[in-house]
Amino acid sequence: MNTSSTSPASTPPSPATRESGGFFRRHRWWSALGAIALAILALVLLWDWNWFKGPIERQVEARTGRRLEIAGDLDVDLGRVPVIRADALSFANASWAKQPMMATAQRLELSIEFWPLLKGEVRIPQIRLTQPRVNLQTDPSHGGNWVFERGGGGELPKFRKIWIEDGRMEFLDAAGKTDIRLAVNSRPPRREDAAPPVDVEGGGRWKNSAFTLQGRAESPLELSQAQRPYRLNLRAAAGATRAHARGELVDPFHLRDFDLRFALAGKNLADLYPLIGVAIPPTPPYALDGRLQRDGVRWNYRDFTGKVGDSDLSGDASVDTGGARPYLRADLISKRLDFDDLAGFIGAPPETGRGETSNPELAALNAQFDAKPRLLPDTPYRLDKLRAMDADVKLKAARINAPGWPLDDMQAHLLLEDGLLKLDPLNFGVADGDIRSTITMDARNPTIRTRADIQARRLTLAKLMPTIKLGQDAVGKVGGRIALSGSGNSIAKMLGSGDGSVAVGMGQGQVSNLLMEFAGIDLAEIIKFKLTSDRKIPIRCAFGDFSVNDGVMTAQSLAFDTSDTVLVGTGTINLRDEKLDMVVRARPKDRSLLSLRAPLIVTGSFKQPNARPDYKRLGLRGAAAIALGAIAPPAALLATLELGPGKDAGCAAHTIN
Repeated sequence: MNTSSTSPASTPPSPATRESGGFFRRHRWWSALGAIALAILALVLLWDWNWFKGPIERQVEARTGRRLEIAGDLDVDLGRVPVIRADALSFANASWAKQPMMATAQRLELSIEFWPLLKGEVRIPQIRLTQPRVNLQTDPSHGGNWVFERGGGGELPKFRKIWIEDGRMEFLDAAGKTDIRLAVNSRPPRREDAAPPVDVEGGGRWKNSAFTLQGRAESPLELSQAQRPYRLNLRAAAGATRAHARGELVDPFHLRDFDLRFALAGKNLADLYPLIGVAIPPTPPYALDGRLQRDGVRWNYRDFTGKVGDSDLSGDASVDTGGARPYLRADLISKRLDFDDLAGFIGAPPETGRGETSNPELAALNAQFDAKPRLLPDTPYRLDKLRAMDADVKLKAARINAPGWPLDDMQAHLLLEDGLLKLDPLNFGVADGDIRSTITMDARNPTIRTRADIQARRLTLAKLMPTIKLGQDAVGKVGGRIALSGSGNSIAKMLGSGDGSVAVGMGQGQVSNLLMEFAGIDLAEIIKFKLTSDRKIPIRCAFGDFSVNDGVMTAQSLAFDTSDTVLVGTGTINLRDEKLDMVVRARPKDRSLLSLRAPLIVTGSFKQPNARPDYKRLGLRGAAAIALGAIAPPAALLATLELGPGKDAGCAAHTIN
């Protein structure tokens, strides 16, 4: 029997299976795209942008040497202009800085244009910062904390707009005693395509002086637009000093080619010294407004006008900060100068009476000055201020207001270099003439050494006696010379140690005869002129010649010679103790009944001088008259009869034109 084995027959594929397998074999590209789509779908569903936080943080640290931390989420909205958001950012500070973080932000949101990225150009149309905090600090040893160890590297991206919400900035300069804290918030722009401006408000301490700041400025991003005007309107106050800057700047980082108005006001220009390093003597309250510019290291204050105390002031000023010391240059003009507004230059406070512009501090100083028994200012000059800056200042005053003083106008040129101060010239128009001076103050040593050379020319005699009614009709011209040198850090000390000479004189003129009789206490002549009328008598000459040694003026010769009387003086004027010790003797050239002539004694202090006849000699003549009167009344007149022994003084050699 034959047997045979057979294998089971395989099942043939179904028609559907054959169709599906054929599709994938015939459409391999569609299959690949489907797989890719599935992979992208899975990637989108599982993608987390936070994966990039680590690489970003490491890249920033590699470029700056500072640690960046993104503690919150990192997210990206894809589109034609992708938007990146990062929360809870912090950027480490320099190791030496006070604060651990240089910058933090609750949220950073920025847009990046996609297509320029393909060309390697980074354009950021907008940045939004929520609660940013920036801590800037500078240190003499390390510089600023914005200088990175590794330099940053790379080209900065191009920004267009920045929006700041609840921003805070702090700047600390411990060596410069400066600590500034500002709040910064963006505000809607005037134009849709413009960057939002920012409101700024805050304060702190600037060079150890408390100040506040508020106002509005263009977006910080506009600072990079060198050709586009940068608008600002800021007000600042430091103590009683107030400043207002408003206008437009072009190329703000270089601060040139701009129209920026700058108003400055305060109670005392001396308060500017700790703020800007410019030393100015104490002044009454002031208010100035002009144009502020910058040319390299020179700051210019152009075309300013205003008032200092009761004086108008205008001109140009500049401060050069490029040298070893600030250099102040100024060309000043005053149409009407109130003379006491310059009192601070000699260490005295300005007047604070009715009608005077002042402040409480100056009023207190003036009260203290008035209460002192001495007249000469004893407030010492501050050597640190005289050495802290250089200066070249010119001042012209067309008219001077100085009640009781015959001052007409003024011209001064002050030069200060390395502690050496020169006033050359210091000229005053006085009583239709002029007083010309050259003064040098050497403050390079602990004690100031001062020299003054002064000349007075053609001063009208009548105007030198504005408060003396009998002297208002006087005729004559007065001149003089003063040459003094002294040591001391105040006006009182300088004069109190002075050496040199003082000379004054005049040529021919006329003076009230009644005035001369009063000087000689000639009662008969006084009664005669009172009952009739006064008349002028010729002045032959007048002169005074003093030597000055260690602050004491000693009269070498002193005379006032008229056709009626010669007045001759002797004695001393003590500049150190402010004491007067002078004797003036009248020597009439006529005969006079009822003469009570006696030497005129001038004593007392500069602040309280006292002039009186020598009562001892007058008493003796009165006693003689009484004794003679007991014998015969007519004989009593003989005791008061002046025989007129005076002679013409030698005037020619002493006349000073």
